Amino acid sequence: MIGVGPAPVSERQIEAWMRVYLPCTLPALARVVTLGELGPAPLTGYAVTPALIEWYASGDTEELEYVALTEAARASLRMLAADRADGVDVAPRRVVIAAEVPDEKVGVGTGLEERARVRLAAAVALADIAAVHVDDLSAVKDVEAAIAALPAADRGDDDARFVLDGAEANELMWFATQEIPDLLG
Repeated sequence: MIGVGPAPVSERQIEAWMRVYLPCTLPALARVVTLGELGPAPLTGYAVTPALIEWYASGDTEELEYVALTEAARASLRMLAADRADGVDVAPRRVVIAAEVPDEKVGVGTGLEERARVRLAAAVALADIAAVHVDDLSAVKDVEAAIAALPAADRGDDDARFVLDGAEANELMWFATQEIPDLLG
């Protein structure tokens, strides 16, 4: 019989996708919701890369994804500090967007100085966002202190690095995409 066989597989099922963690802030997340995408490209994100797997030889996928998430949270802290330096009033809460991105849009290579760092060649559609990770309100004091300590930590000040570690000790809370409006409200 002609035409008998499995139904066509959708394009999304054929492509290989990578979980990418993208640093963000609450105002930037609000723009994502308004525009329907995170962009413009290129974007910097963090993912389980071959270099990360090689460096962290004993870790399973979940542990490696946590490393990538942590790197994105560090980058989010830097975004908060940059916004503050530019006079933007931004809540001291780190934000990380977890998105599923087609492999061909993710650049991984030796030109990237961090093992988990990737570059995205295209904006990320809101529909491709899997979840959002955000600091709980109880972390605000630690994140505020870390923003203030960041310049000294970059100069090698051990006390300032300890303050950054205090912010990193706060686990980011997980939010489903349908919870984003409540998170922003």
